[in-house]
Amino acid sequence: MPKDQPKKQLSDEELLNTIGPDTDAPEDPPKQKRAPLKKIKIWFHNLSKKQKIVLILAAILVLTGVAVGIFFLTKDGKKPISLPVIKKTEPKVVKPTTEPSRLTGVAITPELNQRGVVGIMIENSPDARPQSGLKDAGVVFEAIAEGGITRFLTLFQEAQPDYIGPVRSVRPYYLDWLQGFDAPIAHAGGSADGLAKIRNERIPDLDQFANAGAYMRVNTRYAPHNLYTTMAKLDALRAAKGFTTSTFDGFARKAEAPVNTPTARSIDFNISSFLYSPHYDYDPATNTYKRSQGGKPHTDERSGAQIAPKVVIANVMSYGIASNGVNSNYNTIGSGKSYIFQDGTVTIGTWEKTGSKSQMVFKDANGNVIKLNPGQTWISAVGSASGVSYKP
Repeated sequence: MPKDQPKKQLSDEELLNTIGPDTDAPEDPPKQKRAPLKKIKIWFHNLSKKQKIVLILAAILVLTGVAVGIFFLTKDGKKPISLPVIKKTEPKVVKPTTEPSRLTGVAITPELNQRGVVGIMIENSPDARPQSGLKDAGVVFEAIAEGGITRFLTLFQEAQPDYIGPVRSVRPYYLDWLQGFDAPIAHAGGSADGLAKIRNERIPDLDQFANAGAYMRVNTRYAPHNLYTTMAKLDALRAAKGFTTSTFDGFARKAEAPVNTPTARSIDFNISSFLYSPHYDYDPATNTYKRSQGGKPHTDERSGAQIAPKVVIANVMSYGIASNGVNSNYNTIGSGKSYIFQDGTVTIGTWEKTGSKSQMVFKDANGNVIKLNPGQTWISAVGSASGVSYKP
């Protein structure tokens, strides 16, 4: 080859083929992923000028709307709406709507149970029959006033009849029974020893002679068998005198439990004579004792309903004539034999009363308290055990 001839310049490809791959040459750096923001910038730059303006205006409108919403939600101290907080509430304690009457044991409202008891003397001569209010009394005591004529001490609490009578005079033994219930007594005078007992023992007094406005004379009967009252009148009188509450222990009560085979369907108490000695017929359908006297059903004047107590009791206690030779006298303090009729059967036990102000208690042969059915309780004073008879 001529010395002066220039060397031929090889191309890069030719040079590479000549020398082969260079293992010492550095590799190309790894490709890096393009960031999302960079993609957005590229996308934005690829938009036309008009598209860019529309997009910017839309973003401004959205941001403005958000700012206005926040302003109105927070102005005047108002906070953004939040979900209501549910508070845990304790269950309410429901008070009972009824409770046993302190006098009768029947279910009544608590308000009625706060009423004080009131005693009313009611006549039982033939001219006084049929009486009014007797069927509504919670407890009735029956005994001779004088001349063999019986009279009733009637006790009321929840019942509020609007016609009660005829009202007659009081005797001391009725007051002993009354005081076990811490009650005032409504009457028209009384025997000398009866009135003295009211004064001496400070028994709340509703005597007609001193409180005529609480009583009325009716023209359908002649005196002294025409004196009547109402519970509303007596309530007003008691409120004026402050005799509105009674603190006492009522008779022990139980649930009714009529027997399948009654052992005492027909009952008779020989108190004085045919006109005044009561008779009872047991009614299984109502578990009551339908009362008769003088050979006729003993009924209520206005309703005509026959009197039918749930419990009938005969208390045997000594009977005599008071020192005045006219009025009756009973030994009401102490104890004696008792016949308790309920549920179609009879329990023979004892009655006990330790003092004028103590409550009468009935006990069986083992000394356990005899519990009575809820409802009207009728207690008759009988001079001897031979005066009580019954049959199935």
